[in-house]
Amino acid sequence: MTTLDQTAFKQLEAEKRLQNPVFKAATGETGRFGFRGEIAIKFAPQFADEARPPELTADQVIAVAQEGKAGIDFMAAYLLSFESLKPLAEAMGPTLTPDGKYFLFCDNIDLSTRYQVPYNDATFYVLPISEATVYNEMLDLLYLERIDLKRLDTAGKVNKIADSAMKFSGTFPTMSYEEGLSRMGPVRNPNEGRPV
Repeated sequence: MTTLDQTAFKQLEAEKRLQNPVFKAATGETGRFGFRGEIAIKFAPQFADEARPPELTADQVIAVAQEGKAGIDFMAAYLLSFESLKPLAEAMGPTLTPDGKYFLFCDNIDLSTRYQVPYNDATFYVLPISEATVYNEMLDLLYLERIDLKRLDTAGKVNKIADSAMKFSGTFPTMSYEEGLSRMGPVRNPNEGRPV
């Protein structure tokens, strides 16, 4: 049975970046480990022994890594702002590789646009997101039928999405990180409109 320590997740786990997991286990696919949860990008200052939530996270993460490989093969995540791409890439460091498939759904890019953004050694597919979830957006992007996934357990769903994502061959206009900063919209306050 594949363990987290045999995969690229080991580094992120050691740095306490794998937060609030809803799934963190072998997927049943030979040598593959999966994760669904949040990735801490920037930690809050710590005082004494208090545990504080991270200041910045990538949310709704779905990711897989293969035993013995240096990088994460597939990741999809939600970012409140496109600007967080750079700190995310830097926080994940060598776990992001040139042959990995990485999808970022950003709340503040135009709904009619999709881009490919190279950063360090990795290339990110940057897509808009409305009120949907990363899970639903990935199903739509990869033309996966919800009904087919309904009968699968969490590991099965992660495998199905990862397998399809790793075969994804779509291309979008290439944009630099700096261009993205100039094109992104304002950052929404996620707490706006919530009852106090």
